[in-house]
Amino acid sequence: MCRRAGKLIIGFDAAVDEIRKKTVGGVVLASDVSPKTEKEIEFHARQNNIEVIKAAFSMEDAKRAVGKRAGVFFVTDEGLFGSIKKHITI
Repeated sequence: MCRRAGKLIIGFDAAVDEIRKKTVGGVVLASDVSPKTEKEIEFHARQNNIEVIKAAFSMEDAKRAVGKRAGVFFVTDEGLFGSIKKHITI
């Protein structure tokens, strides 16, 4: 849904760029993202008051859903992020 609306940024580098721009929204991490990636995303997000949640889906699940294997997703819409947060967190 987020991807169709153009509100989903996929991948570590792209997410960090959006965090640095202080884009409204939040970060969703796949359940099997590496500890190093999780730590780095949380560091950047904390500096810019961006919320990070860990989801109950794996990177393979994400690949089936959005067509790209990734562990970091930035949702650029606060409303969509809030809805996602209610439904997919661990």
